[in-house]
Amino acid sequence: MRAVEISQPGGPEVLKLAERPVPALKSDEVLIAVKAAGVNRPDCLQRQGAYPPPAGASDIPGLEVAGEIVALGDGVTRWSVGDRVCALVTGGGYAERCSAHQDSVLPVPDGFSMEEAAALPETYFTVWHNVFQRGGLQEGETFLVHGGTSGIGTTAIQLAKAFGATVFATAGSDKKCRACFEFGADHAINYRDEDFVQAVRTLTDGKGVNVILDMVGGDYIGRNYDAAAIEGRVVQIAFLNGRKAEADFSKLMMKRLFHTGSTLRARDSGFKGKLAAELKEKVWPLLTSRRVAPVMDSVIPFADVVEAHRRMEGSSHIGKIVLKISD
Repeated sequence: MRAVEISQPGGPEVLKLAERPVPALKSDEVLIAVKAAGVNRPDCLQRQGAYPPPAGASDIPGLEVAGEIVALGDGVTRWSVGDRVCALVTGGGYAERCSAHQDSVLPVPDGFSMEEAAALPETYFTVWHNVFQRGGLQEGETFLVHGGTSGIGTTAIQLAKAFGATVFATAGSDKKCRACFEFGADHAINYRDEDFVQAVRTLTDGKGVNVILDMVGGDYIGRNYDAAAIEGRVVQIAFLNGRKAEADFSKLMMKRLFHTGSTLRARDSGFKGKLAAELKEKVWPLLTSRRVAPVMDSVIPFADVVEAHRRMEGSSHIGKIVLKISD
């Protein structure tokens, strides 16, 4: 099969198309003929040598795929050959064939293209776990997401709004702020022109927001404490501005804040299976009805994977970047 290899740690140009063996299936895995694969920030980090795959995972990048099941492990009971599916995987997505644990597989929502389906697993699993499970976002609460036009941001805005929250988002341009409004945000803050802490305080009459989803880190950590409401929850999923910061931790005590975080890739199949089951029950109906949907920035041919990573790292994209693997 054709697959993308990381020839050495470095920039996008180190990504090379190569021939690889088709993955051998474990008893609880399915083999997917990949039609499309999502491109995500962790893929770029892996390419740079900063995010190695977990033990036993494929060294081929790619954490989400959509396609058709073409083979089953001996112990698979939930799927059949020919099923149209999308899947969260620990690696191996940038390839013509990809194995996936049966419990991390979900059906392609009715009416969705394979490219749209490939844009679902990584962001929807991540947002559901971090915003609704760890962050405990409830109907009627206020929610702030940083990077509102990223794949995670566009998903978080739509899901938070669909479940009854008042949504705040930050973005780096007026154009991106307008896009946040289109996705359902109630308030969008251009962080280049305005202090998001002061804006949140003004818009909430000084109360702050109940839940914050942060992928920025750095000095945003302390500023999130300032923007959070009493008993607020701050959920950390990345550190684009750095893993270390100075912060006034007395605010954790005085405001009774909860600051947590998580990574998803290394979690076991049982955990991911429970997430998939909740998504199928609570979110997949919203997708089928198009109350929520992936925001598609671009679909890029497999052979142009270098360009896909350049676009991701250029940060001009709005929504998801997807590789088209085959028709």
